[in-house]
Amino acid sequence: MWMNATVGDRLLVHGSIVGEPDRRGEIIEVRGAGGGPPYVVRFDDGHTGLVFPGPDAVVVPAQRGP
Repeated sequence: MWMNATVGDRLLVHGSIVGEPDRRGEIIEVRGAGGGPPYVVRFDDGHTGLVFPGPDAVVVPAQRGP
């Protein structure tokens, strides 16, 4: 499955261990060709990092325009 994102979309990474919370963040930079990974993500906890999303991740499109 090909992942595609734009700046402003949200990345949701599901916890991979029972009881581990999901991580959520805003994609602030797309470094891959055509919207593909890797992404620079500012997570809701304030951490920013380069992410190569795995199968446990989902891109949630940002609300755009009217």
